[in-house]
Amino acid sequence: MIVSSGCGAPDQSTAGADTGDQTVVAGKVRSGGQPVGGAFVRLLNPAGEFTAEVVSAESGDFRFYAAEGTWTVRALHRDGSGESEVAANGPGLHEVEIAVA
Repeated sequence: MIVSSGCGAPDQSTAGADTGDQTVVAGKVRSGGQPVGGAFVRLLNPAGEFTAEVVSAESGDFRFYAAEGTWTVRALHRDGSGESEVAANGPGLHEVEIAVA
């Protein structure tokens, strides 16, 4: 699994991305309908255990390269927190949106 993090979040957009044979969990963090940059986005396995973390881009975008399965994606930000579940059943792009409040 590849995880990106650090100051000044790298481009997390999946626009026009060719996932090939990779399983990609990606989406956008929003607050009040507006994109949220700088949120800590965590990928949790089916047992609820921490697996990976990225920082959402200024556009609110995030992405993880993950194994197939059902994942919980949790976002933490000064505006609040939120989470959503996504079933990544095979290669391709599996999108999820997270509202923080």
